[in-house]
Amino acid sequence: MKKITERLSCVCGLLLVTALLSFSPVKHEKEKGIRFIEADWSKALAEAKTQHKQIFLDAYASWCGPCKLLKKQTFPDPEAAAFFNAHFINIAINMEKGVGPALLEKYRITAYPTLLITDENGNLITYTRGLIGPKDLIAFGKYGLQLAK
Repeated sequence: MKKITERLSCVCGLLLVTALLSFSPVKHEKEKGIRFIEADWSKALAEAKTQHKQIFLDAYASWCGPCKLLKKQTFPDPEAAAFFNAHFINIAINMEKGVGPALLEKYRITAYPTLLITDENGNLITYTRGLIGPKDLIAFGKYGLQLAK
């Protein structure tokens, strides 16, 4: 009986540890902020056409420090998120993988991060380069919306 109790304790302990390890605050944080489609340019174009919205493209590289800061500091901002989630189809693409190199060439991206706004067909409206804060990001988005009128 003692061995069964010890085994059950071990199993319960393992289940508890597994459950705790599978809980990830990062997943919860990703639910906040700007909601991005990851790497699926075709999906972004289709969504933009369906919803008649412009596309906001975060063109990044995995090794880029300022790109990481944008994701950590700017994109989670509640005001920036509310604005971009309401007005744009948002997509983040690693320019070194998948469709990234083709978009890199199409939009002549020469620095990271590059933030682009396109129309629903993927035609470039405007862009900016480098790390920017939430207020400047919102101003950039408003500028892109004005240019499209």
